[in-house]
Amino acid sequence: MSLDRILFLVAEGAGGKGGEGGAGSAAILGYVVALLLFDEAEIANLAVAREARCRGIGGMLLDRAVADAVNGGVRSLYLEVRESNAAARALYHSRSFAEVGRRRGYYRHPVEDALVLKRDLGPT
Repeated sequence: MSLDRILFLVAEGAGGKGGEGGAGSAAILGYVVALLLFDEAEIANLAVAREARCRGIGGMLLDRAVADAVNGGVRSLYLEVRESNAAARALYHSRSFAEVGRRRGYYRHPVEDALVLKRDLGPT
């Protein structure tokens, strides 16, 4: 896969935790990685630092990833989420993702199913 078909976005904030990094440094608050292939894409990972949660960062990253995917000609966007991850599932539901499948035993430590979610982004 060519690098121009990998989307990597980072949310940064001022200063590190506990003074790490010194003056003017930026702390990584979250990131999203998406793989774009023709008219489909997959959110491979979306993460927000524990201390930065509940501030809308995940939503902003997801919204930007969706917008960039649309601009790249993507029509269907997929992702997997732990069944027990209620916060992530609520975020994805609020952005019109719908469950289209299940991968049994997909996650380890602990073993858990993954829900496969999809969002249609435009005409096929």
